Formats: sequence, structure tokens, C-alpha cells
Amino acid sequence: MSQTLPPLNALRAFEAAARLESFSAAAAELFVTHGAISKQIRQLEDWLGVKLFERKGGRVRLTDTGWRYLVQVQDGLDLIANATAQLRQPSRQRRLTINSTPTLAMHWLLPRLTQFQAAHADVELRLMTSDRDIGRLDAPFDVAIRRGPGDWPGHVSKPFLDEWELPLCSPRLLERLPLRDAADLAAHTLLQADTRPSAWQRWLTLAGVPELKPAATQQFDHFYLALQAAMDGLGVTLGPLPMMQAEIEAGRLVAPLPAPVAPVRGYCWIAARGAMNDPVVAAFCQWLEDSASAMGAAGNG
Repeated sequence: MSQTLPPLNALRAFEAAARLESFSAAAAELFVTHGAISKQIRQLEDWLGVKLFERKGGRVRLTDTGWRYLVQVQDGLDLIANATAQLRQPSRQRRLTINSTPTLAMHWLLPRLTQFQAAHADVELRLMTSDRDIGRLDAPFDVAIRRGPGDWPGHVSKPFLDEWELPLCSPRLLERLPLRDAADLAAHTLLQADTRPSAWQRWLTLAGVPELKPAATQQFDHFYLALQAAMDGLGVTLGPLPMMQAEIEAGRLVAPLPAPVAPVRGYCWIAARGAMNDPVVAAFCQWLEDSASAMGAAGNG
């Protein structure tokens, strides 16, 4: 076995450099020098007898052979990591780490997590939020939730929650400023988020008023702040359904204009290919699908 395995330190260097697309970033992650990463990659290429990276100036890029090898190496490392994690954790302290986008975590996932926890009392849930690509996360995860579908080498994924957008606002706001059709938005403040820069223009175009000028706009660096501002009566946001259905049912938001409906990219669960052998990971992914399906939001919506 040992004679057929490449140098393991070189494999770690290769995986980090390929995932981060940078020898320097890999060196920082592994706490070694750039020269050490370069030497280990060269050692691995010599051992394999193939080129894994193309080097042009100060940049590196995976070859086609390198991409195929990366997927297989990540699968192997994931299997080792999962086996090790299960051995290190007490039998009743299995931890499941979920990395979700912040808005979905706050308004859809968190209100439902108690259902999964009740069915898996021996699992410790750890929820982290981020909008970063999963290949650039600082911490490992078991299951990630991102908009998709996407290209995530070494991982499996599946869409589970569709999404569409409609104008949402506080009921109190409508008492002061009616909103009977799209043209009435000219009297309102439109709440926008940096993370969804073209959302309003897309919806206004669908509504037949692409040139509409609102009374004012208010910009936020993240979408969940725009949603909170809408609930506080500061203006109208373009909100996601069915994610915000609970806020509508509770009376904190209303959707005064039932059309047009603007479909947007939905959400996928993502897990390392090797992690799907873990029954807890598989159960959580299935639970996500079942939860979305139960509210009539899976498939084609």
C-alpha cells in the first residue's frame, strides 16, 4: 500500500493549491512557505509523471489531468476526515456542521431546525453563515446551502428549494401610502441590497415599468437588513417567497402586488462526495428536501 501512495504532504499541498487556485494562499493555509508548496507540487508531479498545473508568469492553473486528480484526491481526504471525526466524537455527540447563506438561515432554516433536532437528538448541530463560495470557506462543513445549480468539484449537490420575488412591505406602510399597482411604487422608497443589485430592475421590467423612478432608494450591504427595514416600515423591498411566508402569515409583511412573479435561482444542498456515506449527512440532506416539499416549494415551485 505505501509503495502505491504518493507523498501525503505533497497531496495536502496539491489539494490546497488547487482549491485556492494559488500557491501563496495554500502556503498561508498550511503555515509553510511559498517555496515549500512549490517544491511539494513539483515532487508530486515527478512522482506521478504528469503535469498538474500550468505555470504562466506568476499564476498557476490546473491542467485537465489536474482537475480530474483533484476530485479524486478530495474524495479520499474527505473520507479520511469523516472517519476521523466520527472516531474523535463521543457516540452521543455527533456534530453536524451546516454552512448556509445568512438570509436563508435566518428566515427558513432556523425556524425548522428543531424538527430535525427532535428526530436526531444525539446530533449536535452547528450552524454557520456565509455568502462565500464553498471552495473559499475558512472552516470545514458537512453540508452547505448555496444558490444553484453550480459547479462544485468533488461535491454532490441537489436543488431543494425554489424561490421567486414579489414586492413586500409593512402593513403600516400601506396605511400611509397605497400600493395598488406597479406604478404606485413611484411614491415609495425602494429598499435594495448589494447582494441583489439587479433585483428591482428585473422586477420593474417584468411589471412593464422599467423606467419607473421611486421617491427614494435606500441601500443596504446585505439583504436581511433590507428585509428588516421593510418590516420596520422604511420602504418596499423585493422579497423572496416562500422564504418569507412565515413573516406574511404573522402580519409583519404583506405582498400587496401578486404579480408579476420574478423567478430567481433557488437553493441547493452541497456535500462532499465521500460525506454522503455518513448517515447523518444523508439524513439532513433528505430532511431539507422533505421540508421544502412539505411547503409546496420543491421541484418547479
